[in-house]
Amino acid sequence: MVNDINYVSNYCFIGENPPTSLYVHVPFCIRKCDYCDFISFPYNSKDAVRFVAGLRREIELINAGCEKSLSISTVFMGGGTPSCLSLELILEIIKLIKNNFSLSDNAEFTVEANPGTIDREKLDLLYRAGVNRLSIGAQAFDSQTLNILGRIHTSEQTIDAIRAARAAGFDNINLDLIFGVPGQSPAAWRRCLEQAIQLQTEHIAAYGLQVEERTRLKRRLDRGELLPCAEEDQIQMYEDTAALLEHAGLRKYEISNYARPGRECRHNLVYWHNGEYIGMGPAAHSRIKNRRFANTENINLYLSKLEAGVLPVAWEETVTPENDAFETIFLGLRLAAGLNLEWFKARFGYSLDERYPGVVRRLIEQGFLEEAEGCLRLTRRGVNVSNMVMSEFVPPTSY
Repeated sequence: MVNDINYVSNYCFIGENPPTSLYVHVPFCIRKCDYCDFISFPYNSKDAVRFVAGLRREIELINAGCEKSLSISTVFMGGGTPSCLSLELILEIIKLIKNNFSLSDNAEFTVEANPGTIDREKLDLLYRAGVNRLSIGAQAFDSQTLNILGRIHTSEQTIDAIRAARAAGFDNINLDLIFGVPGQSPAAWRRCLEQAIQLQTEHIAAYGLQVEERTRLKRRLDRGELLPCAEEDQIQMYEDTAALLEHAGLRKYEISNYARPGRECRHNLVYWHNGEYIGMGPAAHSRIKNRRFANTENINLYLSKLEAGVLPVAWEETVTPENDAFETIFLGLRLAAGLNLEWFKARFGYSLDERYPGVVRRLIEQGFLEEAEGCLRLTRRGVNVSNMVMSEFVPPTSY
């Protein structure tokens, strides 16, 4: 049983640095995509109004346990599809955040949007309300791949959305893309990347498809209706991604993320540096000091608890020092710059070699890791077997 009083007090540290990042999960979509296993529900206006009311109550309960407003440097409204909400509800959420938290002067404020659910009017008002980063879920630029993924937009709508965002004033736009889709060839993926490059966005997140259980795509693959993308093709697509995007001026700074200088996603960097963050909305996770906790995934339970004045926490756990170190290594090795060894030692009080004697040297000799400029990072060979490399740092079960 979660102690709600302790849960609230976990947010607030008198005389210490408070959490710096806020994630708001908007759990609605026009239609769930065939590959998606994120927590989302079919959009309807009545549930959306109840959700925003619940969000308001969640903020009130959090702030009730704090002596002063929490200081926030990055905000990310994700989902689901935040842009499927009415303009009025989106603006209400933004107002709730700005009125109840202390946003830094240069706060990064991201809203996820899907093509076909945004227009010039909505983008104009989002920009005026203080949203300064847009993340557009394009995923692909050819109809075959979009159809297999179960997307409901067209390539033309993606292009129109970016043009409208530019006209509204946005100068920090991310495009989400997916490779390794059944039926997708390396040539088709290169054409997708070339189209994305032509749009000159500041950031591109290019993820390899993960086929998740309980998705329509998994069922179609299991029935043999689709054939999985060959592993060698996926490797080629990953290598082509780095080559084409870096040639276009988008530097890889994380395994799947590329940005123009200074346009790295500051919110996601908090995660990749194993920092602290607050999550609000159904299924949202939080990490504060050595506590990790998450809201219930059930939207009706989420709302009913809040309506009863109870925070909707489903579970919580203590992050042990050993697991904290492993997660910091795991996340740090995802970064192109790698894990800063001095920073790691300052954070944990011991060096990587002291904690894992001989492991780093062996992985360097095997060609999976390299040390440069005080950082430990994956080599090109190591990236292809990154899970194996990272497993070498899993803490013993005796801890």
